[in-house]
Amino acid sequence: MRSDFKKHVLDLYLNFWPLYIGGVALLIQLWFLLFVYTRLAVYKVKPSIAESPKRPLSVVICARNEEENLKKNLEHILNQDYPDFEVIVVNDCSNDDSEWVLKELKERYSNLNVVTLKEDDRFKHGKKFAVTIGIKAAKHQQLVFTDADCKPSSNQWLVHMSAAFTEDIEIVLGYSPYVKLKGFLNSFIRFETFHTALSYLSHALKGNPYMGVGRNMAYCQDLFFKGKGFASHMHIASDDDDLFVNQAATKTNTTICFSSDSFTYSEPKKTFKTWFNQKRRHVSTAKHYKGFDRFQLGFFFITQFLFFALATVLLAFQHQWMLVTGIVVFRYLFTWISLACAAGKLKEKDVMYWYPFIEIFLIFTQLNVFITNIFAKPVHWK
Repeated sequence: MRSDFKKHVLDLYLNFWPLYIGGVALLIQLWFLLFVYTRLAVYKVKPSIAESPKRPLSVVICARNEEENLKKNLEHILNQDYPDFEVIVVNDCSNDDSEWVLKELKERYSNLNVVTLKEDDRFKHGKKFAVTIGIKAAKHQQLVFTDADCKPSSNQWLVHMSAAFTEDIEIVLGYSPYVKLKGFLNSFIRFETFHTALSYLSHALKGNPYMGVGRNMAYCQDLFFKGKGFASHMHIASDDDDLFVNQAATKTNTTICFSSDSFTYSEPKKTFKTWFNQKRRHVSTAKHYKGFDRFQLGFFFITQFLFFALATVLLAFQHQWMLVTGIVVFRYLFTWISLACAAGKLKEKDVMYWYPFIEIFLIFTQLNVFITNIFAKPVHWK
């Protein structure tokens, strides 16, 4: 009798273990949604910034061979409706006509400061060196960062970024979406960008800021020098933005800014290959994050992959298929609604239309990125 009972328990375990593991993965996913990602969805933007002090700002842009982007975007930054700011463009060893574009703009804009770096065969440098030069050239304490291929969504960008600073706040994390174009690739890239922003903005609200993006962020000059700048990761060619935030940000010195007037838009990659190479570069940085940040980000991805892999196996073998189908549908509906609320805050609701297909494609693309990075070193700063 006892042996029959043991055999029955063993059979239950052997038959249902994929369901148990998938259930645990689902619970972990729901925890992230309820206690992390919903923070952005329910966060309320300050209704008015009119009374916020207008601190002097220095905007820092590093550009290498960005002639066309400088022509297209720089004036939108120079014409910001803000009383006291300078724009520092570090022309980083460009061999196109960037120098002449900047000279022409400097004749018309007194708040433009150009720093030119020349190629040196004995000293090869990455983007971090150019950013450091720009920071050293800045006249003001509060620094705002963007890229040459970015265009502010309005002339109030600096007003919103400045308003986020207080006596205690030294880092401001902004949002930089991609321009909406036709096609699945554009929707996929914009969803991935939204999902990344949802993660780092929500974790910052939770008190655990771990990254930012250099296309739209700000921090104090003193904080940079106090933490010895990029010294601890200068050997990594790029990733000046997220590694600095991972190193310097705390729950008390960091905030977010995501009013639609504070966005900076840039053109997305036009082919999957160029996006894939860009993503490889970004993902390669994660191994240099603090241990806890690496753990929670990796844990989230693993539970995503496990849930879909086990659900696929169970459905393929028609094992408890009605129960599994119900769980998958519940997971999709719950996640869809939760993410759609956050997407609305970031003006990205349309990327949720094909969410189930995009998410599955993203999971296996990320897995491919991780595997590829193991065997090949990603390309860095231009």
